[in-house]
Amino acid sequence: MKNILVLGSGGQIGSELTLKLREIYGAANVVATDLNPNRLTQQIKDGGPCHACDATDAKQIAQIVADYKIDGIYNLVAILSATAEKNPMLGWNVGMGALLNCLEVAREYKAALFTPSSIGAFGPGTPLNGTPQDTIQRPRTIYGVTKVTGELLSDYYFSRYGVDTRSVRFPGLISYVMPPGGGTTDYAVDIYYAAVMGKKFVCPLSKETQLDMMYMPDAIDAAINIMEADADKLIHRNSFNVTAMHFTPEEIYAEIRKHKPDFIMTYESDPLKQAIADLWPNWMDDSCARKEWGFAPKYDLPKMTVDMLEKLSEKLL
Repeated sequence: MKNILVLGSGGQIGSELTLKLREIYGAANVVATDLNPNRLTQQIKDGGPCHACDATDAKQIAQIVADYKIDGIYNLVAILSATAEKNPMLGWNVGMGALLNCLEVAREYKAALFTPSSIGAFGPGTPLNGTPQDTIQRPRTIYGVTKVTGELLSDYYFSRYGVDTRSVRFPGLISYVMPPGGGTTDYAVDIYYAAVMGKKFVCPLSKETQLDMMYMPDAIDAAINIMEADADKLIHRNSFNVTAMHFTPEEIYAEIRKHKPDFIMTYESDPLKQAIADLWPNWMDDSCARKEWGFAPKYDLPKMTVDMLEKLSEKLL
């Protein structure tokens, strides 16, 4: 890729991915967009080309692709799991509208396309432990339905039209840069904020709820490395399991208390988030990603905790 378009640069992934892409490919070669440009960080605004773009309008995407001779698109537009469940039609229309527009624009302009999938693409019929790369996918949330549909459509556009579509199934993502945006795994971000601010944390999931997680630097590397991977070595495309760690609320609480011994956490179930979390795997098998394109996360729970507490202390205190 030489010229890259990021749709959703104001979001949790996009805010960090855009900056990393500019480091690698050059600031002038990475176009940052968001439906609301005010969501873009000042660093992104000052660092390279930025535009308002409604990803549900194919003409807007196509205009930017044509103007900047884009050959790689990162489509990060979606309504996250818990938020989408409160407004299913919004979740479907935004997720599917943006994806179909990106696929058509990528086909017309011969651009590669990355659209993240999610652990939410799995459902209650999926093996909970060591979820295989290829297994049953019958999600019971609209977010999950959009992700499975996205995987299938992306594979279709590759096999039917030769569009270079690639994707990873992200687990819960943890970041100190941007606040979470309505996901089921957001507690694993919020808990660090509470610990640094000296506040009691009320966990919305039960203490036994185990979920796959990943620190954002590893997620950013995965999104870039999959697009740079040798196409001849890819058996799978849409979408690779990737993960770095899995833990329960009690385990992340214990890890934080090693550094913040006075930190207090209690439990108050959020029925919607708990119901969604109960549908998802405990941990995914990511051996295909490791074998086919060298996926190798750098952070585990202890290392991530040290970095999160340090970076949030610098940011908040």
